Amino acid sequence: MNAQKKALEYWKKFWFLLWKDDSLKGWVFSVIFLFLFIKLIFFPFMGLVTGTSLPLAIVESCSMYHKDGMVSNFDLWWTNHENKYEPYVINQLDFEGFSFKNGFNKGDILFIVGTKPEKLEVGDIIIFNAGQKNPVIHRIINITSNNGQYVFSTLGDNNDGQLASEKMIYPNQLVGKASFRLAPFLGWVKLMFYDGNNLPSERGFCEER
Repeated sequence: MNAQKKALEYWKKFWFLLWKDDSLKGWVFSVIFLFLFIKLIFFPFMGLVTGTSLPLAIVESCSMYHKDGMVSNFDLWWTNHENKYEPYVINQLDFEGFSFKNGFNKGDILFIVGTKPEKLEVGDIIIFNAGQKNPVIHRIINITSNNGQYVFSTLGDNNDGQLASEKMIYPNQLVGKASFRLAPFLGWVKLMFYDGNNLPSERGFCEER
């Protein structure tokens, strides 16, 4: 009985410190607790549910940007970019059927799910390891086979051409597939602390190339 009473008292103190204490001590405790909860409980749980080690991804570049984002004039955008898709036999009708046909913006938070290579199609947005500090989030433009395994090729909607690292992407590089845009621009809460380290041409908000 005494053990239960002590446990209840500790719980009340913990709850007060976490949510009701307006002091600096209470604020610091709440921040640390939320950080540990997200890091040690929320993300591992989400990873288990989604089947990927990165269930939420912040878009850190403008490589998938379309002018005006979700309300972009698709016909105008396609007129300006169709030439780079011709070698891959991707036409306007094909692209209109792709997910994220209007791209997405730097700072958007995307919901990522794990996926099997055989389930991916041209037009899907994948996130993959490319030997850089952070994974790349680009659109599949071609799928081939090499010694019995799938090989993917991607392109950023707002890039003029392919990166060397995205011409041949193997299944062991895949992190997941972008499912939907969870929170437009909310990722800037984090990016504002790191964006200044980028090259001048890569800082700030996006412009269509």
